[in-house]
Amino acid sequence: MSLDDDSIPTSDVIEGAKHPSEALAVIGHQNAEDSFVDAINKGRLHHAWMITGPKGIGKATFAWRIAKYLLCSPIKEEGASLFGDAPGVIETLDIDPHHPVLRRIQAGSEGRLSIVRRPFDAKRKLFKAQITIEEIRKLRSFFALSAADGGRRVVIIDAADDMNVNAANALLKVLEEPPQHTILLLISHQPSRLLPTIRSRCRTLRLGALSQVDIDAILATQELEIDAAEMGALSTLSAGSAGEAMRLAQHNGPAVYHQILGLIAQAPKIDRPSAIKFSEQYTARTSSEDLDILGLMFDRVLSRLAVFGATGNTPAELVHSGEVEIFSKLCPTPQSAQDWAELCQELSNRFQHGRAVNLDPVALVLDMIFKIEHCAKRAQGLT
Repeated sequence: MSLDDDSIPTSDVIEGAKHPSEALAVIGHQNAEDSFVDAINKGRLHHAWMITGPKGIGKATFAWRIAKYLLCSPIKEEGASLFGDAPGVIETLDIDPHHPVLRRIQAGSEGRLSIVRRPFDAKRKLFKAQITIEEIRKLRSFFALSAADGGRRVVIIDAADDMNVNAANALLKVLEEPPQHTILLLISHQPSRLLPTIRSRCRTLRLGALSQVDIDAILATQELEIDAAEMGALSTLSAGSAGEAMRLAQHNGPAVYHQILGLIAQAPKIDRPSAIKFSEQYTARTSSEDLDILGLMFDRVLSRLAVFGATGNTPAELVHSGEVEIFSKLCPTPQSAQDWAELCQELSNRFQHGRAVNLDPVALVLDMIFKIEHCAKRAQGLT
């Protein structure tokens, strides 16, 4: 494993963000760390752990934190010694930032650590869609070569959801007969996609959505240029995902949200020239990332509108000062809230399908705007 090989990009790094291995601490998720620490203190360190939760909340960062602790700590800490004396009790997974093993981990030269991920296709210059059986088979040589080093060995699979059927079956055999002193850390965004037999052989650490305070703290640690005025909007629009907040910051998510909200504020009669001007920002040359953010911001506007209409509650965090007034006009009844919720799902599916079949982005966006206009007219009894 090498983190500094410039010829191969790292699949789990958001543009402009630090690699999860670089973090010396994990912000949020204290309950998960307490559970893992408790297992160590009670001498019940399971051989396989599944770290679950939505994308972008810090699962990879947490897995690297565990790996660093395990590789920098002697095995004897897990249980009583040969003489029966109690092991030292730990309170956190903190380690000495100058530990020699940590330096090797950060340099990508620690022989007792293996990272399993989707392989990189050098010819096509992109990552393959799945983790293949060949990636799991490489663990055999890793186990054989690292055995002579002594101490623990750690495998991080990021993400286990990406394994194809053959890879999953090969991993299952490893889980059934794990090598001595080996800990496997499986990162999973959607555990339901994994074989039940894999899930049953892992202890689960569930990580939840981050608070706005946590997201703000994480963003402050990144080498990203973020306007202080946007911090609140990024936290709100990211739905508890620091990774999503970073993507939104990189691709002007709050600005796109404001543009969409400004357009639908004109409903039930949206100005055609304004709609066309907005749509023409998105062409066949628009990056995939920018189109992702566009689709996400449409989803956020409509889902927040539907929730406001269904509950009547003002959003806890406003992204735009005029949201309440706009939402009140467009969603006056619970039935209209249901209509907006259904439209949100319909447009999300339509947007994904349109991208999959390479529809013209301009036409696709215009169509979405007109459907929003039609729904607004229905909400106000004009159709």
